[in-house]
Amino acid sequence: MPIKVPAGLPALQNVIDEGCAVQVLEAPTAHTLRVALLNIMPMKETTEADFIRLLATSDEEIELTLLKLDTHTPRHANPEHMSRYYTSFNDVRNSRFDGLIITGAPIEKIKFEEVTYWDELCGIFEWARQNVTSTLYICWAAQAGVYQKFGIQKHLLPAKMFGVFPHTIAKPDMPLFKGMDSTIYVPHSRHTTLLREDIVAEERLELLSESELSGVYIMQEKGTKDFFITGHSEYALYTLDGEYKRDVAKGLPIELPLNYYRDNNPTNEPVNRWQGTARKLFDNWLKYYCK
Repeated sequence: MPIKVPAGLPALQNVIDEGCAVQVLEAPTAHTLRVALLNIMPMKETTEADFIRLLATSDEEIELTLLKLDTHTPRHANPEHMSRYYTSFNDVRNSRFDGLIITGAPIEKIKFEEVTYWDELCGIFEWARQNVTSTLYICWAAQAGVYQKFGIQKHLLPAKMFGVFPHTIAKPDMPLFKGMDSTIYVPHSRHTTLLREDIVAEERLELLSESELSGVYIMQEKGTKDFFITGHSEYALYTLDGEYKRDVAKGLPIELPLNYYRDNNPTNEPVNRWQGTARKLFDNWLKYYCK
């Protein structure tokens, strides 16, 4: 629950305004976990709030550092916001962190090597192996991570994977899944996927959770505390609603998000199927893998 973020960060106040019981940590203590968020999503403040909302529900003391790439200037981010609240990766490359979260990015259809900041990102992946206790690779970052580390390629889907999908857990006794039900729900919003057969054929990876509908969800690199997560456990309740209505307004081909609106009616409220599980996932990560 106690969390320290860059002073004045609007996302923290947004989370507090939502009614989340957040205690602002004034000064780190010997027990404080140092967590970095490499945020490469275009809507910076939304993504900040998503992860702060989850991290702040843990009993662990957390000092959060927002990281930005040195070789990429985000087009949709406020330069003043980035300058004030974000730290360049070059400024922390000699530091150690207990946890690192690397977000996705809406660039799935671009080949990895054609991403303008690919070389820097690969360098961060390598740096994290030596300087971070546990890393979470989220959505596109999960695909990028398994490609860079294991040569496993992503594949274009015939239609967007969009909705809230049920998943099974292969190893329910793992600390990562402590307190979770045998079936968990997770939002997905992506145009590409990883193939199950590629994951299980890679002996350095272990498949921990998957869905018959949306495919592989959580993988762990054996012998490490690093996890590759293809879904968006961090999403707020209305995120998929915003994506759906945005695409409808643009006239883009988009199906209703599966298992999301009550009675599958977009005029109804979304059904909150995943946020309790998301809080457990991040709390377990902090407690059992970042130390």
